Amino acid sequence: MTARLADIAVQAGVSEATVSRVLNGKPGVSATTRQSVLAALDVLGYERPVRLRQRSAGLVGLITPELENPIFPAFAQVIGQALTRQGYTPVLATQTPGGSTEDELTEMLVDRGVAGIIFVSGLHADTTADTGRYEALRGQGVPFVLINGFSDKVQAPFISPDDGVAISLAVTHLVALGHTRIGLAVGPRRFVPVQRKIEGFVRSMREQLGMAPAEAGELVQHSLYTLEGGQAAAGALLERGCTAVVCASDMMALGAIRAARQRGLEVPDDVSVVGYDDSPLIAFTDPPLTTIRQPVQAMGQAAVRALLEEVGADLPEGPQESSRAPLRSEFVFHPELVVRGSTASARRTGPDASGGIPSPSRARRAVQDPTPG
Repeated sequence: MTARLADIAVQAGVSEATVSRVLNGKPGVSATTRQSVLAALDVLGYERPVRLRQRSAGLVGLITPELENPIFPAFAQVIGQALTRQGYTPVLATQTPGGSTEDELTEMLVDRGVAGIIFVSGLHADTTADTGRYEALRGQGVPFVLINGFSDKVQAPFISPDDGVAISLAVTHLVALGHTRIGLAVGPRRFVPVQRKIEGFVRSMREQLGMAPAEAGELVQHSLYTLEGGQAAAGALLERGCTAVVCASDMMALGAIRAARQRGLEVPDDVSVVGYDDSPLIAFTDPPLTTIRQPVQAMGQAAVRALLEEVGADLPEGPQESSRAPLRSEFVFHPELVVRGSTASARRTGPDASGGIPSPSRARRAVQDPTPG
């Protein structure tokens, strides 16, 4: 594709003459302006002239558990872009059912001489997994950063959202809408993010509703991080009289909406549902999903910065907290509640206005799956 100087100039906020000087490799242009022009080329989809292409500083591996959940491609995009800007080539390695394991992918990346590895929601998040694999990796001289799931047994920088605060935001929102019977649909108990979400849920239910920990614990349902898992978990919680369900992922939340509709209930009129992640396109489901936004952009950029500090690479200009990320450090990022159309005021179903699941006969909407609308 032939680059149009005018388009690039507008995108970069400079003159066409400046664009011409950059593309022809002529002097007299500041480093910042030159970078703006090159970034404009990338945004507009133009190829950089060969003489301007940055030499690769090496490969960096990125291991994710899957790509079906939209949150993992979102992390991959942010991390990949950040690495590319620093001259590194990202190598995405994804686990698949019956395919390569995390250990096999790690070995493959090490054999290819990667400068470092970023793990997203890996075995480090599983409290039952052997953390010796990470010490062995460090012993090989390969720097790494771990996203989602802290372990004090592993010497590495960790990047995490504040799971406890996230669930507290959701519970506070639902209590303000009049819900008193709130359920939590989460993944397997052995994962650190799940444990932190449960802690935040129990604490919030006590602070917001005066509910005893044991009673709140009965409103926690474990399942898989899938649409079907969310459907099963929400179904169990609806049977326990919940009028609102907080889910540990947006995929689970879509399953919760399906479970409600299969029972002839409307979302949000009869049942409120809150997701987690704010995955791409989730705002366009029917109804648009209220969710907790995981700060993917900030977390991904922080992971790259921490890894490059470990590698010892030069960092971009800007404030730096330290010259190297300390071992066993956890950088915790604050999530955000995004209110959309899947939550509403609780129905008053009895003289005590205590809530509870309404009769399915009240539901007016035909049973259907939550699909992009």
